[in-house]
Amino acid sequence: MAKARVGLYDVKGDTFTRTHRACPKCGAGTFLAEHKDRRSCGRCGYSESKTPPPARSKPAKPA
Repeated sequence: MAKARVGLYDVKGDTFTRTHRACPKCGAGTFLAEHKDRRSCGRCGYSESKTPPPARSKPAKPA
């Protein structure tokens, strides 16, 4: 039995667009799950953060 793809596509007229990103490792047929702070693939375990990493400050050089 196929799983429902509700919410993964947005249909407007004769065209459709994908609402979620595809997994870069698995390919175009596998979508990334949308979480509060990250996107993740349930198939291969790939994950990416939605927020950029904090800026790293360079330590001060001793004089």
